[in-house]
Amino acid sequence: MPSPANGRTMMLAIIQVAAVALIALYFVYWRLRAHRRSHQSWEAMLVRLHHGWNTGQLSEHFPWKEGLNATPDETWKRIHGARGLWAMYRNAGVMLELADFAVRCTGADRALLETLRTDATQIRLFALQAMIGYMFSQASDNVRMNAFHVASMYTGMAAHMTEFLQNNAEVALPSFVAAM
Repeated sequence: MPSPANGRTMMLAIIQVAAVALIALYFVYWRLRAHRRSHQSWEAMLVRLHHGWNTGQLSEHFPWKEGLNATPDETWKRIHGARGLWAMYRNAGVMLELADFAVRCTGADRALLETLRTDATQIRLFALQAMIGYMFSQASDNVRMNAFHVASMYTGMAAHMTEFLQNNAEVALPSFVAAM
């Protein structure tokens, strides 16, 4: 009869093998997804921009200049609350993919690409923080201020992306502005 220690050892080995298998499967999935994304067309990426709210209401000159023309309360209403935060979160990732695409196709300015990477990372981080705050306290003053901050960074990233395309891939600029 096997001892309880042998049974636990066997169970631990099975769990370890299962964990390694799951990590390996996730890695394969991640690589396939990255490969698929790197081979998308410009139009396919633009279609992925989330349009659940009117980004043009954030600023008079969106997406040409950064900055907001609204208070935190007005911004919260204009972005439709958490729905707009989620859209900015998703769109920041798509804009980064668009910039990577432009660099691959044109050999564009890598310094501006790094600025866009930083912008996207910050937008995604602060948008998640604001959405988590919203889950716990609905639309508190702190959540609205965080959303205002995210929207401000988002207009900055859109302005940087517009500048990037204007300087490096002008043919792609009209479709980007129309999608925003």
